[in-house]
Amino acid sequence: MFYNYRIVNLMSRLLTSILAAAGILSCSAASSNNYNIKVNFTPDEDGLLLYMVNYDNGAKIDSAVVDNGIAEMNGSISTPIMAQLVLDGNRAGSFILEPAAITVDTNTRKVTSDGMFNTQWDSYSNTLRSIAAEYQEIFKGNDPEKDAKLSALESRYNASSDSMFRANANNIIGYRLFLDKAYELTPEEFESELVKYPLMADFTRVKKLRSSKANEASTSVGNKFKDFAIQNDSTVQRLSDYVGNGNWTLVDFWASWCGPCIREVETIKSLYNKYNGKGLDFLGVAVWDEPENSRKAIADHKMPWPMIINAQTIPTDLYGIAGIPCIILFDPQGNIVSRGKQGAELVADVEEAMAAAQE
Repeated sequence: MFYNYRIVNLMSRLLTSILAAAGILSCSAASSNNYNIKVNFTPDEDGLLLYMVNYDNGAKIDSAVVDNGIAEMNGSISTPIMAQLVLDGNRAGSFILEPAAITVDTNTRKVTSDGMFNTQWDSYSNTLRSIAAEYQEIFKGNDPEKDAKLSALESRYNASSDSMFRANANNIIGYRLFLDKAYELTPEEFESELVKYPLMADFTRVKKLRSSKANEASTSVGNKFKDFAIQNDSTVQRLSDYVGNGNWTLVDFWASWCGPCIREVETIKSLYNKYNGKGLDFLGVAVWDEPENSRKAIADHKMPWPMIINAQTIPTDLYGIAGIPCIILFDPQGNIVSRGKQGAELVADVEEAMAAAQE
């Protein structure tokens, strides 16, 4: 699918040659291993502690207290990594940590740096924004060749994204692009990519994703459900309390902050109103969410079906769920007959199952 926020550019010949050359450069080109990080906040955030962590494995690298709207960190690093900023428990931006002077504006999420990799990424991102603007203009317009032009943009996206990755497959930019692509791959495609680019398999997030893809494959259509248990206070709820007990069951993995999850509630409601008590049971599983936020969303959006809340990553790890909503339809024996469908496609799968059940 061609998402606006991930439109990638057709690189000019000059930019392509620069990026390709960068792919064979090493950090030894830097005069030293020292970095200087300045992060701009507002005076309202003075006194808060900022952490810089390794995006790949979560390890803390450095920290600083915000003073006069600025947090500054100095240190050394020999191998560039993806870094994540965390202020008072909240994400505050990301960038490539390398031997360089780097400024991060948390309001605009703009990264300014004289470092080799950040400079490359900034050029790449600027071109992405240009292509995104072009895409939106075409999308909003009434050009009779609209579909063809959008298709051409998609082709440009795929070709330039692949070219960018291949030129940087041996450095941190390649890792970032690999992750962007990997979440959309099937388990089989993912393993095929690791055969071609085995260095990627050494990253912690890629290892976790590899395990997730294996779990996704083992819980795909045609497989039996995997049980899990969630304890809240003294109450323990299991998936097996709802699935595999003689009725069809529609299970929605969702979160209160997830816009697509909330939009899909209306589709589930329509199915609930039609089939609840007629051989189809319903269950919501709130993941990656604070319990109080889940409860508020349940009340605000009037979700009448049973809920398991505060499940966090337990079911998503077990089922290899990388994005939500993820809606799974189980048959009366607990076999998976539909997974990952939304809207009209979900309704079609449920209608087919209910029609077959009534024969």
